[in-house]
Amino acid sequence: MSPTTASVQSQCPYCGVGCGLDLLPPGEAGKAVKRDAEGNPMWSARGHREHPSSHGQVCIKGATVGETLGQGRLSQPLYRATLADPFQAISWNSAFDLLTERIRSTLASKGADAIAMYGSGQFHTEDYYIAQKLLKGALGTNNFDANSRLCMSSAVAGYTRSLGSDGPPCCYEDLDHCSVAFLIGTNTADCHPVLFQRLLKRKKRDPKGLTIVVIDPRCTDTAKIADYHLALAPGTDLALLHGLARLVLQDNGFDSDFIDSATEGFAAFTQTIKAWTPGKTSKFCGIAEKDLRSVARLWSRKEGILSLWSMGVNQRREGTAVVGGLINLHLLTGEIGKAGAGPFSLTGQPNAMGGREAGGLAHLLPGYRLVTNAEHRHAVEKAWGFAPGSIAAQPGLDAWKQVEAMERGELDLWWVAATNPLVSMPDLERVKAAMQRCKLVVVSEAYADTETSHYAHLLLPAAQWSEKSGAMTNSERRVTLCPAFRPRHGDSRADWEVFAELGRRLGFVDQFSYNSAAEVYEEFTSLTAARVCDMSGLSHSLLKEHGPQQWPYPKGEGPTRTSKRLYEKKRFPTASGRARFQKDSPLGLAEPPCEMYPLVLTVGRYLGQWHTMTRTGKVARLNAMHPEPSLEMHPSDAKRFGLEDNGLAAITSRRGTLTARVCVTERIRVGSVFLPMHWGFTQAEACEANALMHDQACPISKQPELKASAVVVAPAVSLVKPTEQDTGVLENLRRLLTPALR
Repeated sequence: MSPTTASVQSQCPYCGVGCGLDLLPPGEAGKAVKRDAEGNPMWSARGHREHPSSHGQVCIKGATVGETLGQGRLSQPLYRATLADPFQAISWNSAFDLLTERIRSTLASKGADAIAMYGSGQFHTEDYYIAQKLLKGALGTNNFDANSRLCMSSAVAGYTRSLGSDGPPCCYEDLDHCSVAFLIGTNTADCHPVLFQRLLKRKKRDPKGLTIVVIDPRCTDTAKIADYHLALAPGTDLALLHGLARLVLQDNGFDSDFIDSATEGFAAFTQTIKAWTPGKTSKFCGIAEKDLRSVARLWSRKEGILSLWSMGVNQRREGTAVVGGLINLHLLTGEIGKAGAGPFSLTGQPNAMGGREAGGLAHLLPGYRLVTNAEHRHAVEKAWGFAPGSIAAQPGLDAWKQVEAMERGELDLWWVAATNPLVSMPDLERVKAAMQRCKLVVVSEAYADTETSHYAHLLLPAAQWSEKSGAMTNSERRVTLCPAFRPRHGDSRADWEVFAELGRRLGFVDQFSYNSAAEVYEEFTSLTAARVCDMSGLSHSLLKEHGPQQWPYPKGEGPTRTSKRLYEKKRFPTASGRARFQKDSPLGLAEPPCEMYPLVLTVGRYLGQWHTMTRTGKVARLNAMHPEPSLEMHPSDAKRFGLEDNGLAAITSRRGTLTARVCVTERIRVGSVFLPMHWGFTQAEACEANALMHDQACPISKQPELKASAVVVAPAVSLVKPTEQDTGVLENLRRLLTPALR
């Protein structure tokens, strides 16, 4: 494409807030062209004032995204037969030959389930959709999963169990209308900063009209603005929610009309919460009983309660149960389907919502359909032009099961696209060992030097956001068109184009012949008609002309920017039309502290970095905000374990040891320590926090409990750097990739 000279509107490619951006070209009349450190022309970003989700606001990551787009890019396909061999540049034609040969031989020898793909919320919806069509339709395996499994799958499962379908029922305008903001398991200030600023402005403007409750073991910047901060013990969230519900019942704060007309399972639910008396709950959670009672009274008022949550809830062995416990409170009080009220999950990735809509998890099909539902499978097979029975009836391998399958030698091909699991997965040394057992590891990636690329056989250069057109859906179900406004780097290709080309080469020419991303999107939206996530009225042309739109948006509905809420008529997409109370009993942490490992390690994010630093690690301003990872620990724990502020600590779990500099602070609860998850082994300040985390997961959502593992800490004399193997692989890869870097 020829370079664009005018400003362009798009959605930010970082978190699920989905802020609107104005992208400004590198050159202006009479001014020098702005360039990055490698000399690439550099676009600038600012908030787009007319975007209905963000109203011109943008965080520092979004404001600096233009600095990340050209540096350190992968520009051509690279291949090596074994991990001990050097990479060699190959053509795309050779890369497709490799892929088709491996796929055909695997189908003949082991079957389709020896192939798996691990995708990403960085995908555009079009990428997600064609990946589903390729794997689930053409190849006949449901082994597609995505990093949404590590992010939002507990929210998906919780919504589905309680309300009948995935889909956050709220919108951002509810932040302006609620009387209580109940934040649990979310450090919104760091992870969704534009929403936090919206909430903070509301609080400053109307301090008596808004009460903020924060449930978090740490006193984060989010907790600092709270009227009530309940620093509960890790793993006690569900008990807290049950205790609150019991008090609401006791105080007659429930909505009997709503319960009778719109819910089911209430009697069993009341039996479950009966045991959670105020005294038992406060003791179990490690909080004051008076605070528990005060927060329960806020729920009993039924005056607009908006609950918001993120990874602190989802990344738990009982993540789905905690989501259900939170929705129980909304059903109990009737606080759903109206302005300023409802359960609202804050999505981690920019298009994780779009991925769920497109069927981008191992148990899903496009349009919020399930692979286990015969009618759903048949509808999709017919739309895709595949024979009945082409789509397997059983869910595929979720993300961690894909790793376990590699360990057993059952996968011949593992394809990782637009994500970096060798930072984000739990038990990282185990993942590295598993990858070394797979015959062909393919990594589709825009950047040359990610941790996962070091364990790949075939590297495919991906055109990224800004270089390809596609749609993304943010946390409030708002769809934004992200246009291509920069030339593609080197010989990179859009992911959907790669998947479609492979489909054609495997013999499915009719099913994978597209002229544009707009054609792909049109086919996808037609599959959402009459579903909860109906987007059949959306198209690239409509989004381009009328701007971002929120679903449901059925065909025939005119362009609108009015926010919508789900379930306003108090009917739910369940068999009975009623929402369902859940009755899960609290289980606590999967790996509780013990005599040998007496502390609970939790991990999270910093404001200035994002996920695995593939983009943000290239921005000097962001690195200056957080020059290295720090281990937060309470002064009493520091004294107990002989550690000093700014000293070095060795942190050991059952899976390994790493070191980090200590930050002694009262912002964290006694008995807990905190590390950021960003720094992988390619970083100068390597600190692979997730290497310490276990793989135990929620049995319903399959989401790993990345928020808690048992550890012990001790003074260290030096920082432990990456393993010798990682260091050798890293240096070798950097040397070999030098010609491929711009």
